[in-house]
Order: sequence, then structure tokens, then C-alpha cells
Amino acid sequence: MLSLLFKRRLGVQDFPGFGGLSFLFYLYLYAPIVVLVVLSFNANQSATVWTGFSLDWYRAAFANQALRQAAGNSLLIAVCASVIATAIATLAALGTSRGAKFKGMRLSMGAIMLPLVLPEIVVGVATLALFSTLGLSLGYGNLIIAHTVFCIPFAYLPIRARLNDMDLSLEQAAADLYAGPWRTFRKVTLPLLTPGIVSGLMLAFIVSLDNFVISMMVSQAGTTTLPIFIFGLLRMGVTPDVNAVSTLILGVSVLFVTLSYLLGKKKA
Repeated sequence: MLSLLFKRRLGVQDFPGFGGLSFLFYLYLYAPIVVLVVLSFNANQSATVWTGFSLDWYRAAFANQALRQAAGNSLLIAVCASVIATAIATLAALGTSRGAKFKGMRLSMGAIMLPLVLPEIVVGVATLALFSTLGLSLGYGNLIIAHTVFCIPFAYLPIRARLNDMDLSLEQAAADLYAGPWRTFRKVTLPLLTPGIVSGLMLAFIVSLDNFVISMMVSQAGTTTLPIFIFGLLRMGVTPDVNAVSTLILGVSVLFVTLSYLLGKKKA
């Protein structure tokens, strides 16, 4: 019996009770999100007592001038940071995947991935300390710089994965047909790499849009982002308009992450 178990791959059905525990885990993980979305359509002014379906809180959220300003700040910062981070990540991925081997490559890749390993609070405190030491006070610029550094590894991973899946013979064939490095990159590598670049861009965008800890550390007057604004509302308790705004952010996040995943899975 044991030999048969080792000869075939074990599945969930081989561990009694594992399926039930998995269900409970996912229920614990996603039930609060489902409750949040449902209560965002609640007609009652209480955030926890359901009395009927209504879109009033979404209309109230869109009518809130301060909320629109915070959302505009978040979009501006996320667009700038994600574009810059994706450009840097693309160059880094090409350098570590297609470039000649060099001493310190592993160290360079570790440095790129460092923001993923370090606690976000550490990155925020370190960034704030650096800006204070340099006397840097650029308003939106501080947030864009901080978000760019944090978003680089999120953009780098899909791009590097796309490069690893690409068929090198296509680039080699272009070189055999006397295409120079730049022409090969422009005509062969870049079109094949584009889904990975777009995937990394969307992932970096949503990471920047949802960021709270680093934004809280380095934001200045007039640069309040949407997560910081929501945190300010929560100090007065959970209200239906907070549920509505949170549901909108959730929807945007799910959309972008799904598109990023689908583009990343597209065959090279």
C-alpha cells in the first residue's frame, strides 16, 4: 500500500479533513470581503445593519470633493510611479537575462527584489529618513520616488518571467539575417516582451494605488492619497460610504490583477 502511495502523486483526497480545513480557511479569508461588498449597497446609515438595497452611498462617495481629490492624487502618483518602475524593471530584466554575465549579478538581482523581502514599515521609515537627511520636499515627487522604488520588483517579476519563456531562436534568427542588436530588440524582442511589460505595469500600478504605509510616511500637505483618506474616515468608525469606496478599490484591484495574470500567461 505504501509503495502505491509513493508511486502516484498524492492529492487532497489522500488527507482526510484537509478539504474541509481548506474551505474554512478560504471562508475566513474571503467572508469579510463579501460582507464589505454587500453592506456597501445597504440603504441604512448604519454600516452593519441591513435594511435594503441602495446606491446612495456610491453617489455620496462620488459627490465628495475631498475623496475625489484624494483619488486623483492616487491615480497621478500610481501612473507616474508605475511607468517609471516598469521602465527601470524592463532594463533590469534585459540586463540580467539577455546581457553578458557580470560579477555581482546575483547581488544585483537581490537588490532589485529587496523591497519584497523587507517589511513595508522599514522601507517607509528608511525612505522618510533619507528624504529628511537630503532635505527633499517635492510634494508629489516624494511619493512618486518612494512608490517607484517599492514597485520595481513587482514590475520586474512578470517581465523577467516573460523573458525566460521566450524562444531565443527567434532572436538568433534575426541576428543570422544581419539584424543589429537594436533592430532585433525593436522588431523581435520588444513585441514578444510587450505582454510581460504591460502585465508588470498593471501590477505596479495597483500596488502603488493601494499602498498605505509608505504613503503615510512620506506624504506631505496636499498630497493625501486615497488609502490615507479612507484611514482618516475610519477613525470616526466604519460608515457605508467607506464600504462603497473600499468596494470600488477592490473592484479596480481585482480587474488589474486579473488582466496582469492573463497577459502574463499569454504564450510567447
